[in-house]
Amino acid sequence: FDVVLFFVVAGSNLQWVATAAAAGPSAVPVWLIGGFAMFVPLSIAVVFLSSHHPDEGGLYMWSKRAFGPFAGFITGWTYWASNLPYFPALLYFAAGNALYVAGVKGSALAASPGYFILVALAGLALATIVNVYGLEIGKWLNNVGALARWVATLLLVALGGLAWWKFGPATHITAATMRPGLQIKDLIFWSVIAFAWTGPEAMPFMGGEIKHPRRTIPVGLAMAAPAIAVIYIVGTLAVLAALLPRAVNPSSGVVQAIGDVATRFGWNAITPVAAVLVALSCLGSCGAWLGAVARIPFVAGIDHFLPSAFGRMHPRFGSPVAALLTQAGIAAIFIFLGQGGTSVRGAYDVLVSSTVVITMVPFLFLFASAMKLRAETWTPEMVPIPGGKWTVSVAAFVGLITTIAAIVFAGFPADDDPNKPLAVVKVVGLTALMLLSGVAIYLTGRRRAASLS
Repeated sequence: FDVVLFFVVAGSNLQWVATAAAAGPSAVPVWLIGGFAMFVPLSIAVVFLSSHHPDEGGLYMWSKRAFGPFAGFITGWTYWASNLPYFPALLYFAAGNALYVAGVKGSALAASPGYFILVALAGLALATIVNVYGLEIGKWLNNVGALARWVATLLLVALGGLAWWKFGPATHITAATMRPGLQIKDLIFWSVIAFAWTGPEAMPFMGGEIKHPRRTIPVGLAMAAPAIAVIYIVGTLAVLAALLPRAVNPSSGVVQAIGDVATRFGWNAITPVAAVLVALSCLGSCGAWLGAVARIPFVAGIDHFLPSAFGRMHPRFGSPVAALLTQAGIAAIFIFLGQGGTSVRGAYDVLVSSTVVITMVPFLFLFASAMKLRAETWTPEMVPIPGGKWTVSVAAFVGLITTIAAIVFAGFPADDDPNKPLAVVKVVGLTALMLLSGVAIYLTGRRRAASLS
């Protein structure tokens, strides 16, 4: 059950529901296309790789086995680095929704960078602390986040359905309005949807702490997949039932839709409850990802690419403390870097784009690893995949093409960004900084490992 909830909280996020609703009814077929182009291939690749190699470290270990230590390190490094701007973006979304707890008074802080920075730092600190206490404690934040997300989604769907029945849909959904566009803003949206469908790869990072990971991970993923699809697709339709796409704020659209319908029915007390649920769901996601990706520098510490402190677990709690504290510190720096020289909305867009671009780099290695390792011998304890090697090959190829397209599309700035050149420089600069830093750390670590031997 804990694994299912982890996949739900790691594999879905209500911020993408708001982003999709802002794009209009065309988001629905894009969700479906993204699911088949990214989630399904990724799930097949993860089930195959985790079944063959269930060791702690996930895609770091898979790439290392397929292409050697440099590929393994860069895969793990970029995946880890991608979460550094993701944490601030996620917590900015939580902060935007939390404003609805205060009602009209909260709107005064909607454009306040100071408020968003403080909330993001506080959320980051909380997620870090519970993970330092280990998976037995950290899982409760994950579980609370997953349950809060599910309750918030059910509330959104119920109110959206009531609004549709009582007042008619705010957004008319027809074959014409559901046709996906191909303008630059649409291509950027496609890349975000591809990113939104990632998450199946997270649990294998903690393979060493899961009972019977070869069986538990595929079963947990299969049970979580329908819930993730409902959250994304039905959630988007519910927002569109309450609001016009142009009225949806991507950083608070879910609570915005709930609040709009609740106000029309005179149920104002529902809005702050929904705001708390969405904020809790974001904290759960932050905790889940913070704990999962901390295993990457932990394994890198064992391999001597990072100082030995990263490769040690806390003697009592069994958590990689050095990795957790380091990534929390760097993520805090990203909060300030993303905000610098722009508005709250601009900072949010830059953080999201940077996350998408950097995240997709390790997926290139993941799908390539699946293609190379598919020839390995299958043993009885491994999970059988219908179609065997052929299915793995097709899934890896489709996933690889989707990943390349997402990287290209995510590099474009948003149409309403007040400073497009600065946004591009930030996205490209942050990506280049992370890649070059990884190469430098790898070379330094290799020299350290050579001196130790």
